[in-house]
Parts: sequence; C-alpha cells; structure tokens
Amino acid sequence: MTPAVVALGGGHGLYATLTAARTLTKDITAVVTVADDGGSSGRLRSELNLVPPGDLRMALAALAGDDEHARLWRDVVQHRFRGTGALAGHAVGNLILAGLAEVKNDIIAALDELGRILQLDGRVLPMATIPLQIEADVVGLEEDPRISRVIRGQVAVATTPGRVRRVRLLPGSPVACTEAVEAIDNADLVVLGPGSWFSSVIPHVLVPEQRESLIRTRARRALVLNLGPQAGETAGFSAERHLHVLSQHAPSFRVDQIIVDSGTVPPGSERAHLARAAAQLGAEVRYADVSVHGTSKHDVGKLGAVLGDVLAE
Repeated sequence: MTPAVVALGGGHGLYATLTAARTLTKDITAVVTVADDGGSSGRLRSELNLVPPGDLRMALAALAGDDEHARLWRDVVQHRFRGTGALAGHAVGNLILAGLAEVKNDIIAALDELGRILQLDGRVLPMATIPLQIEADVVGLEEDPRISRVIRGQVAVATTPGRVRRVRLLPGSPVACTEAVEAIDNADLVVLGPGSWFSSVIPHVLVPEQRESLIRTRARRALVLNLGPQAGETAGFSAERHLHVLSQHAPSFRVDQIIVDSGTVPPGSERAHLARAAAQLGAEVRYADVSVHGTSKHDVGKLGAVLGDVLAE
C-alpha cells in the first residue's frame, strides 16, 4: 500500500520536504501557508484579494511530473518576467493561478487544474482559502527592551531587526481548508518544517481545525528543524529555543520525531537541553546528516531516507 504523506510549510523549506517525500511515495499532499505579502504574490494579493500564489506555485513545481511535457510546464510556471514593465518580477505560475482562480471561482479547483497540467505526484492545498496576515509582538525596537511593538505582515516580520516574541494570524481563528484537514486525518506521515519559523512553520498550528487534526491524526508526526537561525525571525535562537516557541504557540501540539542535522547541535549540554525541550512536545530527537555539506540547505536524498525511517516505525 502506498503511504500517504502530508507536508506542511511554505517557501523553500516546503520545497525541500516535498522533494524528499517524492523518494518515498507518490501520495503526497502539500499544505501551504497563505500569508505572504511580498513580491509578485503580494502584488497579486493586493490587486485581486487573492490567496498569495507564490508558495503554492513552488509546491506545485516540487511535485511536478518527470516527463518532458511536465518538466517544460514546471520551468514555465517558475519563470519570472524580466524587464521593467508591469509584469516585471511576476512568476508566470502566479499569474496562471490567479487567472484560474478567477475563472473557476475556487482556489482549490485552480490548484487541481494546474496540477493536472504539471502531472502532479500528489496535491497542493492552501492552509486556508482566504489570504491571511501575520502579526507579531517584537521587542528590541525601542530604547526600553521591555517594550514590544506590533509588526504586521510576513515580510515585515521576517526582516525585523527586533526579536519576535509571538505571532498571530489575522483574521484570528481562520477556517481551515477542509481538504487539508482530511488529508492530515488520513495520513501515514505528517511533516512540519523546515522553513521560516514564525511565518511558515508556526502558522500551521494557529489554524484551530488544522491544529486539532494534527493532534488527533494517527499518522507519525515529524518536525524538521532548520539548519541554523534565520536573520530577522530567529537570530540568536538555539535549536532548543525553536521548540520552546512552537510549544508556547500550541501547548497541546505533539510530534513523534524531531529531525536535527547532527552537525548543528554539538554533543554535550546542548543536546541534553534539546532533549528536554523535545520531551515537552512528546518527541524524541533523531540526529542525522541531512544537510548539503558547506551550505545551509537540506539534502533531499538524505532527508528522504530519514523520513522513510520515521515512516517505517
């Protein structure tokens, strides 16, 4: 029986997870954050009140088929227009999704239609079917370090020179994508991360229905930690701190395995602290070599092998 894998995240982190999952199965569902407000996605969101398509497009590209026709369409949807005119910087796939969503009057139908053209291994779904906004409490922007300031917008949160303490979604308690909840309920393996911690990972546990699905699913649940802190969002964060802030945002959320690149946390006290933080999430820490040596990128082959081990258990 083909195992069902659900991967949650956004951007390049989700792309890596999806590519790794393809080494295990063709039954893959990507559940994608919908709070991006920068670049091409931000422009289309602002002009059309559209779910930002950029991360959805990247997930479609990650799952595109392998034949010549599918590869061509993958390259087309990823292509960005050059020049200085109105189209400059727009990804072709973003515009196709925007057009399909207007014609179909349904973002899910639009994603499924483009998925057929790309001969998808699996399905791509949004975390919610309306555009969301991220709002954060940030300290370190005032002379008094105890004073926090509210920062709104994914790009602003991701690039703040302050320290993010907490994030929220606007509107609060958004309705989850029904198809995404069903996929999580029926999965054999659910993978969260890697990715921008406050804007691509934590938002998935802030959607009430989706969080409850993540709690009740019988699937094995894996959390993939980043290979290091991210400037702006998590500068100065240890691996342990990443787990603490996730737990603070969703105290009832639990995972089975936390996948950590063995080169990012040295043996000794740091691993002991990380094990205690993992225990708060009900998890064990699995150390493995999952990076492309000399870079801050995950090696999809190595990550796929580790996810396969988690699935087998």
